[in-house]
Amino acid sequence: GVRVVVGTERGPFKLLPKRPKRAKRDRHARTRVAFFRYSYYDIAFKFFVEHVLDADFVALPKPTKRTIELGSRHSSDMVCAPFKHILGDYIEALELGADVLVQFAGPCRLGYYGELQQSILRDMGYEFDMLNFATMTGKPLTEYISVCKKKVNPDLSVPHGVRGMLAVFKMIENLDDVNDFYLANAGFEAERGSFDRARESYFADMRDAKNERDIAEAQRAGLDALRALPTNRPERPLRVGIVGEYFTAADPASNLDLERKFLDMGVELHRVLNMTNRNLRYNEKNLRASISDYVRYDMGPTSSMTIAAALKYAQEGFDGIVHLKSSGCTPEVDCMPVLQRISRDTGVPVLYLSYDSQTSDTGLDTRLEAFYDMIAMKKEKTR
Repeated sequence: GVRVVVGTERGPFKLLPKRPKRAKRDRHARTRVAFFRYSYYDIAFKFFVEHVLDADFVALPKPTKRTIELGSRHSSDMVCAPFKHILGDYIEALELGADVLVQFAGPCRLGYYGELQQSILRDMGYEFDMLNFATMTGKPLTEYISVCKKKVNPDLSVPHGVRGMLAVFKMIENLDDVNDFYLANAGFEAERGSFDRARESYFADMRDAKNERDIAEAQRAGLDALRALPTNRPERPLRVGIVGEYFTAADPASNLDLERKFLDMGVELHRVLNMTNRNLRYNEKNLRASISDYVRYDMGPTSSMTIAAALKYAQEGFDGIVHLKSSGCTPEVDCMPVLQRISRDTGVPVLYLSYDSQTSDTGLDTRLEAFYDMIAMKKEKTR
């Protein structure tokens, strides 16, 4: 069975390889569930799959160049880089034998991407179910669990599922708390690599957690270990705030490890944008009240949070702000004139970084070093 596509620019016919056929799912086998890659949240996704859905978690290895190439090859040029990252992740998950893919992403266009990704993957010949939480936003937890019951595990108990979901939320809050501490302090570690080792060990404990008690224990031990590490913090460290689009600003694979690069320069980092603040404790009304001098209405997914965080950093005397987005991300493009006004009003410089699937490390390093030099010189002058 060879498929033929008629009429490409290179000539009238093109032979395509056979579609990858998946073996039929054994009714009695445990379902294999995969998420896309998103920062360190795979730890919480794993807990959700194993202890809420009672299914097998398909863990993806670190992404490679192939991941984004696969995603780009099967995407339209018009979609944002996160779409391509996620599609590449899904293809690799299906290659590893996933039966169910989970999509929840995006308070923006990403919320509509699940259906589109599902249809692209089906056209590629993959057989799977899509658990698309984006279609249930705002509904009660019991509804989420009922859908999981239908798609993943008919034996799922709704009360057990709801309790497990609450443990997942707690785990996400804990992971974000530890990351906040890491970003603010790892740039001043006395022994190179000590913070990364402590954080990896904490992540490993969290990955092994089976219930709320394990989560609380791992959190206590992890924070204690990080707080005990010796640091050499200067009297007036350079402080940089990171703002921007939901996926690019929080995911190291998407922003080419920008935070790591800043920490290596010895900078104190802050990033309000994470799953806790954007998904679990989000309050649009309060955010908008805090930026009423600049914005009168909601401009979309992360806009209010971007502007509110930037204003807070500027008012607290941070040395610089970095704005990260996927190229062509409309809501964040709309934020840029507002950020320019905040920068003019407060004198805090803003670096604007836009990523697509072609963005290279070299260009980014040059821009970060120039920005670092500029804010360091500015700080020297104000001594």
